[in-house]
Amino acid sequence: MGKDKKVECLGVLTSGGDCPALNATIRAVVKAATGAFGIDCVGILDGFSGLVENRTRSLSLSDASGLLTMGGTILGTSREKPQKFPVGKEILDMTQVAVDHYNELHLDGLVCLGGGGTQKNAYHLMTEGGLNVITLPKTIDNDVWGTDVTFGFDTAMTIAAEAIDRLHTTAESHHRVMAVEIMGHNAGWLTLAAGVAGGADVILIPEIPYSIEKVADAIIDRNRQGKRFSIVAVAEGVMTKEEAKEAAKEAKKGKKNKKGDDEEAEGWQEPKSIRLARQLQELTGLETRVTALGHLQRGGVPTPADRLLASRLGTRAAELASKGEFGVMVAARGEDCVPVPLEEVAGKKKVVPPDHPLVKTARLVGVCMGD
Repeated sequence: MGKDKKVECLGVLTSGGDCPALNATIRAVVKAATGAFGIDCVGILDGFSGLVENRTRSLSLSDASGLLTMGGTILGTSREKPQKFPVGKEILDMTQVAVDHYNELHLDGLVCLGGGGTQKNAYHLMTEGGLNVITLPKTIDNDVWGTDVTFGFDTAMTIAAEAIDRLHTTAESHHRVMAVEIMGHNAGWLTLAAGVAGGADVILIPEIPYSIEKVADAIIDRNRQGKRFSIVAVAEGVMTKEEAKEAAKEAKKGKKNKKGDDEEAEGWQEPKSIRLARQLQELTGLETRVTALGHLQRGGVPTPADRLLASRLGTRAAELASKGEFGVMVAARGEDCVPVPLEEVAGKKKVVPPDHPLVKTARLVGVCMGD
């Protein structure tokens, strides 16, 4: 759409996994769009599936009231893709249906709140469906490319760090090794930050393949020094060095995981933290227990830092939309919120570089990184 055409109505949706500060971001978009720029807002229910199925609700200024500290998302969310949408027992491309409903709703633009998979789905609707889209970077994993930080990350990190704080006392009382499983299939930002903030003795992340013997040696060494407990912060997607080599071989053969970044693995597999604990107990002779934080990290009241970030990103999205600037993700860059072309973001993932300053900090305070 041309920048000279007045934007009168925006659709807003949340997609992918739930995340702290989604409601705070919706609030910011609606309050700025409607209150400051005179743009009507329509909520699309349950992510992109709501656009395909034409399920909506109003988003007035009164609807946005009280959302700043509320967890979850009033719009609901899902992991469905317009281009691979389940219809009965079939998977169909419903892109045109989504476009038709966008037009029937008289939308001038669509604001999509989500992680890596959402960025790709929004880009698809932009390039294949011709829709005007703006995205906002959401995920507790902090792995969306192009932004310093995603909203939801600070809250999840705080929850994980507080859990580690609490486990210190029981670990010390019972002279145990406590493994804390933290979310993060492919990126270790959450485990790394929470581990450093919580004083973990071992931090294992997907980007740094580990040796179980190295981890066991570090724990045994602590025990010899009279430190009769250890805390191991482990990301759910960690790999041993052997597994990393095998994964690299499979990737070369083209057997890459074809799931979207907002999707979870299907079926039950033994958590890697359980296997890790069993091996550590065998190698060290020390009683080892596992605490999996799971979806606790996604829920509850967002931290003030996340509320601030959500407010900054949401209001900036409304401002850009009012000017007709679409096809971008609003990224946090220092103290600014800047538009980044969506084509530069879609399909990319921000992972922890092995030489990242926070990794160096962890090593310098004596944390074992498993390698």
